[in-house]
Amino acid sequence: MDKVIIFDTTLRDGEQAAGAMLNIQEKLEIARQLEKLNVDVIEAGFPASSPGDFEAVRLIAQEVRGSSICALTHANAKAIDSAWDAVKGAKKPRIHVFLSTSEIHLAHQLKKNRDEILTLAKDMVARAKSYTEDIEFSPMDASRTDPEFLYTIVQAVIEAGATTVNITDTVGYAIPEEFGKLIRGIFENVPNANKAVISVHCHNDLGLAVANSLEAVRQGARQVECTVNGIGERAGNASMEEIVMAIKTRNDLFNLSTRIDTTQIYRASRLVSELTGFAVQANKAIVGHNAFRHQSGIHQDGVIKLALNYEIMDPKDVGVPASSLVLGKLSGRHAFKERLAELGYVLGEEDLNRAFSAFKEVADKKREITDRDIESLVAQEMRTVSESYHLDYLQVSCGDHSMPTATVRLIGPRGEVSADAALGTGPVDAVYKAINRIIGVPNRLTEFSVSSVTAGIDAMGEVLIRIESDGVTYTGRGSATDIIVASARAYMNALNRMLASEGRSST
Repeated sequence: MDKVIIFDTTLRDGEQAAGAMLNIQEKLEIARQLEKLNVDVIEAGFPASSPGDFEAVRLIAQEVRGSSICALTHANAKAIDSAWDAVKGAKKPRIHVFLSTSEIHLAHQLKKNRDEILTLAKDMVARAKSYTEDIEFSPMDASRTDPEFLYTIVQAVIEAGATTVNITDTVGYAIPEEFGKLIRGIFENVPNANKAVISVHCHNDLGLAVANSLEAVRQGARQVECTVNGIGERAGNASMEEIVMAIKTRNDLFNLSTRIDTTQIYRASRLVSELTGFAVQANKAIVGHNAFRHQSGIHQDGVIKLALNYEIMDPKDVGVPASSLVLGKLSGRHAFKERLAELGYVLGEEDLNRAFSAFKEVADKKREITDRDIESLVAQEMRTVSESYHLDYLQVSCGDHSMPTATVRLIGPRGEVSADAALGTGPVDAVYKAINRIIGVPNRLTEFSVSSVTAGIDAMGEVLIRIESDGVTYTGRGSATDIIVASARAYMNALNRMLASEGRSST
């Protein structure tokens, strides 16, 4: 094969990142963007883990037709049946069975011996195969598994019907040289290895997930499991955008390709960041804010003369927008719509009207509107679609010689209007207490962060918060030129997510 299969697990392993929580419609929105990316396989979720995950996988399987849709399942007959029920509506369904194989997991987690694991792996792959031809098997913690036992189990599951075998570095333990040796050893010691696609799934605990994945590709692996922005358990997974652009940029070394439409990478990165609440660090490769910015005079001079002097990639190749349009309060609807299209947003008439209205409101307060401003305000408006409660009015009084006071008015799920006021240790605390008095759902604020969307005194501020209720974390984001308003919007966003998840409107 001269092509590397891109298996995206943003909706499964990515969502397992602490603090990330996506509802069904948000998962579908990300899945549609992954389809635009031309991702080969979308791992849509783990159906046996919860009714919500089952429904998300089922919906994505029905709606997304351009990619294979995969359901994860542990090696359990009932779970495999559930995975198939969720994914059977897909045009190209896949069942992904995983089972631990390392001695540490066998002894301390599964309490099983090698023979039991081998038999269970074969039986569960065969059961999955009775439903569909496309079966993937993952020996979990493969990088800490005895290689001889790993060769045995890989051969056995291929004989049982696995068409893809995924070699996992579950805890991010491997070093590129040894991981490459492990992959090479599979091809040299497993007689039927050529009858299945050898895949890799690497975690980033030592910061080596991408390096390990690329070394595995050099040694013959032809599927890479990864996530947008590298999100996932603990330190995350191999970053999809880094894998794809490394293969594309260093085609002289790899002599391989992917199906990915790289111009959709930036939009996918922004969408996943927005919906999960995980900001992309400024110096993040490929999609970070500074990825294509140059401050050194020597670098700036070199880029002006020839971009290739200091840029090994064209920012347009990954969808980073470049435009000469400067938007402001005199800009019309057509120019705004054109800019949205360049940024990757295709909105319906109602959403466009709402976004344009928000744009005009911000434009009255700022001389020029940047791309980051537009992305923030559009995301803000799109977040309001599934609100149970809407922030209708906010008034705050505070100062170094006064008691911070907030008055808020909310519109409830049935259109009822409620207002209340509260004192706090600061203006944001007062706002949150007033909101809580109206909604009456107990929760605990666990994270609060403020960032500037752009530079300047008139910059829009973005607030990210996380709240916890009954052991579950919910993320909220809000933006405005007034940071107190942004804080209130972020809190309302988190509360609405919590209410939607718990299926209630108030207590």
